[in-house]
Amino acid sequence: MSTLDEAIKQLLAIEGATGAAVVDYSSGMALAQGGNPGFDLGVAAAGNSNVVSAKLRTMAELSVDSDIEDILITLGTQYHLINVLNSSGSKGLFVYLVLDRTYANLALARHKLKNLAKDITI
Repeated sequence: MSTLDEAIKQLLAIEGATGAAVVDYSSGMALAQGGNPGFDLGVAAAGNSNVVSAKLRTMAELSVDSDIEDILITLGTQYHLINVLNSSGSKGLFVYLVLDRTYANLALARHKLKNLAKDITI
C-alpha cells in the first residue's frame, strides 16, 4: 500500500464503515484517520490503545505465545474492530475500524479488513 492515507481510503470503502484509523498502540497516536463515526476518532483510538496494551500484558503474564489477530467490540448501533498488525513493517500498530451495524456485514468486513491490514506498513 502506498500511503497510510490510501489505506484509510480503502478501509472506509468497506460497506458500513464510518471511521478508520491506523494507530500506534504504545503512544495511542493515530498515524492516519478518516471518516465520521459520530465521535472523536482520535480519542477513541487512544483509548483503544489501552485495550490492546492490556490484552498484550495479560497474554504475556499467562505465557500465551500467540499474536492477537483482532478484537471485536459490539455496541448497540456499531461494531468496533481492532486488527493488531504483526508484520515486521507494522509491529506496534493496529487498525481501528468503526462499522454501522445497520449496513455492515461483520464477517465480510473482517475478511476485507484482514486482507487490507496485511499490506499496511510504515
